[in-house]
Amino acid sequence: MRSYLIVANQTLTSESLQEAIAARLADGPVRTHVVVPMSPGSGRLSWDERESRETAQARLDETLERLREMGAEADGEVGDRDPVMAVRDALRRHEVDEIIVSTLPRGLSRWLGEDVPSRLRDSVGVPVTVVTQSASG
Repeated sequence: MRSYLIVANQTLTSESLQEAIAARLADGPVRTHVVVPMSPGSGRLSWDERESRETAQARLDETLERLREMGAEADGEVGDRDPVMAVRDALRRHEVDEIIVSTLPRGLSRWLGEDVPSRLRDSVGVPVTVVTQSASG
């Protein structure tokens, strides 16, 4: 069974991520581990860690339910604020065949601005695929 680590936050429910998972399910059963990095709400100068964790947990719970409805085995965790650290932490406990980074489009994505995909490719020995949400959602 192929195993995927999905790292996402605002784009967890995006159509592009669902399509990427559906394509992998078409090749047979999959196991997914979802990592949702904590992050401040958009437009905020400061952040409350408890509030951020609760928001990330709610997104995670909704996503795990959706993945299971699609037919994937699914579990996950709320991770470090830094998506690279969150992935590296998860990889200490989970062996995966591919990392799927789901992000907002260029110009809106903090992760692309911080070059998270390249930083991941440089720090982990697992293929990294970027799935970008379309401008329409």
